[in-house]
Amino acid sequence: MRVGDGRALQRFRWWQLPGRALFYLKRENTEYAIDVRHWQNQSSGDVKADLYRDGRHLAKSKLPAAFTVDGGIIDVAMSGFGLKRCHFIADDGTEHQLVPDPASAEGRRARLDRHHPIASRAIGAVSATMLIVGVVLLLLQLADALSKAPPIADSLGVFTSPVSLPVWLNITLTLATAVASIERGLRLRYHWLLDAAAN
Repeated sequence: MRVGDGRALQRFRWWQLPGRALFYLKRENTEYAIDVRHWQNQSSGDVKADLYRDGRHLAKSKLPAAFTVDGGIIDVAMSGFGLKRCHFIADDGTEHQLVPDPASAEGRRARLDRHHPIASRAIGAVSATMLIVGVVLLLLQLADALSKAPPIADSLGVFTSPVSLPVWLNITLTLATAVASIERGLRLRYHWLLDAAAN
């Protein structure tokens, strides 16, 4: 973790929707902000989070990060499709998610959840279903491929997947799984099996 340089927090702009997450935490008379440019250097695994206090840069850290603030810590972690965690953990052990900037993709998804909860739940259910289907198909394909290795085939036999998809459908399901993972990332939802397999 490095000490911040005191620069001002930049306002969220519409063109930053795909690659920036901005979350806030209000603590008595102080406002903290976590700014993550999550598509910046993600391939190298060097994504960083910036902590601001009352609009001024306080600290910077590689993810995952735990920033110490008044009354607890802010825990920030990344998945392959966005943030999986941006929570304040109080000294007494209670925790809650930080509030996303209304202009950010996470803020827009939170607004959809507030104004149209039924549609939001339906979208969430479709996302989870797509990930479950994706994981099941991935496991079937892996079992099929691994069982053809000579040592496994000789001792256990060859497994033939009951599902054989054409290439175009495989590509479509892969894209749908990626979209489902992005949608879950906007809500900071993460499950070690579903989302890790999609990554």
